[in-house]
Amino acid sequence: MKKIVYNILLVVAMIAAPTVSQAQIYAKLNALYAVVGVINPQLEFVVGPHSSISIDPMFSPHKTIKWGDRDDIHAMFGILQAEYRFYIKREARGFYVSANAGMQAFDLTRPHPFKNGKLITFEQGFGRGFGVMTGIGIGYTHTFKERWVVDAFFAFDRMWSWYNDYFANGEINLFPRHQKEPKYPDPFNGSAEWLPSKIGVSIGYKIFDPNIKRKSCKERKVERLLK
Repeated sequence: MKKIVYNILLVVAMIAAPTVSQAQIYAKLNALYAVVGVINPQLEFVVGPHSSISIDPMFSPHKTIKWGDRDDIHAMFGILQAEYRFYIKREARGFYVSANAGMQAFDLTRPHPFKNGKLITFEQGFGRGFGVMTGIGIGYTHTFKERWVVDAFFAFDRMWSWYNDYFANGEINLFPRHQKEPKYPDPFNGSAEWLPSKIGVSIGYKIFDPNIKRKSCKERKVERLLK
């Protein structure tokens, strides 16, 4: 599976490379994540009349967080995604659909939605490991004041994870719940599931536009000729 994700990222890079140097570039920051201390900057390269490529790193620096009456929830992770966006009307404006692929590393306490009558509950221990993902998303981009943008988005991915389980006291769990129990103690575990991979509202600014640059060069050339 890691090879599949790697090949997807490689194809995206090969498609984008010839046109990125002449692309409009937007720098964005996910304001929704920033409120809870998760760092999620984005670079979007407009590479065609309806197409763009987005590079989307995400990092949560929180070793532990407080949730309800617990203050031992592990919430440290890093994710890197590459995303292709197809805009319905025109580049970097209006509704779009997307496909993404990425990788992650994490030190997390596993959440359980809608369990025991609660919206979210957490396991007592935590897991440390890595994973890959690929999925689809939707979004909407609104441009204002020529260079500023607001980008609302949601993506849902199939995630494959490999990790070690630990008890709340930090001791490794030699007998985690395997789908097929091994003959000997083995703390290494794995899982695959569909989960939301990102959701947010980003504020962005167009930091480069080759059309504006070419226009400025022509204007400077005319000015030199008139002197």
